[in-house]
Amino acid sequence: MTEFTPTVPARVLPPVAIRDLPDPPRSQWRIIGPGLVGAGVGLASGEFILWPYIASQVGLVFIWGALIGIVTQWFLNMEIERYTLATGETALTGFSRMWKHWGLVFVLMTLGSNLWPGWVTTSATMVTYLTGSGEDSVRWIAIGMLVVIALGLTLAPVIYNALERVIFVKIGLVIILVVVAIVFAITAESWVQLGRGLSVGAQFPVPPLDFALLMGAIAYAGAGGGQNLCQSNWIRDKGFGMGLYVPRLVSPVTGHEEAAASTGFQFAPTKANLDRWRAWWRFANIEQASTFALVSFLTIALMSMLAYSTVFGREGLANGIDFLQVEGQVLQEVVAPWFGVLFWVIGALALFASAMGIVDYTSRLASDMLKTVYLRDRAISVNRIYFLLVWGAAVVGTLILLAGFDQPLILLVFSASFAAVMMFVYSILLIILNRRSLPDAIKVRSYRLGALIWSVAFFGTLTVIVVFQQIQRIFGG
Repeated sequence: MTEFTPTVPARVLPPVAIRDLPDPPRSQWRIIGPGLVGAGVGLASGEFILWPYIASQVGLVFIWGALIGIVTQWFLNMEIERYTLATGETALTGFSRMWKHWGLVFVLMTLGSNLWPGWVTTSATMVTYLTGSGEDSVRWIAIGMLVVIALGLTLAPVIYNALERVIFVKIGLVIILVVVAIVFAITAESWVQLGRGLSVGAQFPVPPLDFALLMGAIAYAGAGGGQNLCQSNWIRDKGFGMGLYVPRLVSPVTGHEEAAASTGFQFAPTKANLDRWRAWWRFANIEQASTFALVSFLTIALMSMLAYSTVFGREGLANGIDFLQVEGQVLQEVVAPWFGVLFWVIGALALFASAMGIVDYTSRLASDMLKTVYLRDRAISVNRIYFLLVWGAAVVGTLILLAGFDQPLILLVFSASFAAVMMFVYSILLIILNRRSLPDAIKVRSYRLGALIWSVAFFGTLTVIVVFQQIQRIFGG
């Protein structure tokens, strides 16, 4: 074929280099992981808190919202991965090629969403259920957890590998909890209600709860906000597609670091490259569907069923995060004392692992964007920027807790609502990026383009409604 001219724009950042797409691995099990990391980090606010909380208040009538959220996010994740598979660049770098400061906008939004330490505070709260130490100790336990997270992320030689191991252990623990719950605690009635909750019919039953809570639950069904964008970083560190050519993020203390900026590559659409592309694309879709989407929905459904089986309809049930304490106490009564303890232990560990993943992806997105767009010619490496941001997140989270902002549900609803706004904006940008910056043979089209348009309409509508409600509250409407 004639000489290929890159389609990735080079007005803001340097042009991409031309390289052939690497061969997909013969053993695909070897590179399973980014979808599980995405699901594992997401097994927190949605699966352990927001959806079970909704089930504790109104039952399983809204479980269809989780299914819609997860399917929408699967399509979003695949379009985020499409650009990275094809170029080795993150979606944020692709956005920055359209306008220099898009990456910074999303990093600031991710920081605004994730600097509120709702996940680590919830983990600390569940620790107090085990120790009986009382609410006054929550903030100090949470601060200690932030320090442990920062140490773990900045001392691991290859950070993605360390995170992946933590998440795999977490998923294993959650599976143990779910299996025991199915055998001993989840009632037959909850299975019936699950079926009814998924049978939407002609009308969508919307439970009488705060709309920001419902919006946040849908946004955090699976992942949400900046976590979806970080699929780019995780598949690149795992060596998917053109990401194989990009250096991995390592510890500046214990790893071998490189100061290279993360601009990428593009392959000419030859028959050989397109054959490899189809193999990579097929594998990436299966990996996301069988890990991220499946694990996320099953966990949401089963944890919501557990909450329904134990605490739904109980008089005097707390309108807040303390429903988890009541749920554990009921499990101790109806199953055995050890099961309530197991519920709190696994919950605390799972939420701690999620907090680690959230600090990682927030710092990962920010460090890659800063090095690629603003610090390309500086000697500082992306690894050292990451180190500074991780510890900065720990310090800011500590200051927020010391200032008295330690109510987990409020923090999580705030973060989740912010995430939905982000998803509305980057759904629009993904359409532009994957239509204009990629060759015709691999650009987004057909039903996948329709899914992105749906995402724009869906999260845009939720955003407008929540903003309108908040304006009414501020002005006393």
